[in-house]
Amino acid sequence: MQKRPFLNEDHRMKSVPDEDVMLQVRNGEVEMLGVLFDRYQAPLFNFYAKMTQDRGVSEDLVQEVFLRILRYRQTYRPGTAFRTWMYQIARNTRIDQVRKVRPETTLASEPAAASLSDSAQQQQEAAMLQRALMHLPEDKREILVLSRFQELKYDEIARLLGCEVGAVKVRVYRALQQLREIYLQLESGPIPTDLHRAPRDSLPPIVPPSRRVQ
Repeated sequence: MQKRPFLNEDHRMKSVPDEDVMLQVRNGEVEMLGVLFDRYQAPLFNFYAKMTQDRGVSEDLVQEVFLRILRYRQTYRPGTAFRTWMYQIARNTRIDQVRKVRPETTLASEPAAASLSDSAQQQQEAAMLQRALMHLPEDKREILVLSRFQELKYDEIARLLGCEVGAVKVRVYRALQQLREIYLQLESGPIPTDLHRAPRDSLPPIVPPSRRVQ
């Protein structure tokens, strides 16, 4: 029986590196952006869901990231790791969104839902962890989401943040320590109201305009 051509093409595209696909997009084959969308829609949504605890906002931000990738495709440089470049756009998109809504931003009252297959205890622990994560300052929440949930390597995060790998490790350690403290506080009772909102100066640093990818 003859294999369907589109199945062969599908299989071939799965083996093409992200960087090669992005170069095709950069060179005018904009329909290839769909390949990258299929690969990164879910990871980006999970990143934003952990950062915002808002499904609608997360979906909008994912769409905005891919619009910016299309809009600024000519700024992609051959040899650049696509995932690092994409997450830089994702960070800047999130920062722009926070700066627009910060005065009205409050913590979501309901924790993110756990999988239906989880036990009651696992659901409770997942909800408590998400609540603790949302109490962290923005910069510490971001670095934990990138390293623990998105599973970016320390060197990738270092390139994103413009710092040394050693500094990333220190930041992750400190963020984990604070997350643990908040988690234990939540177990014992309500968190003080002054911890319900991250301070403005806790936003991740924005990339200078000369180097920034929107």
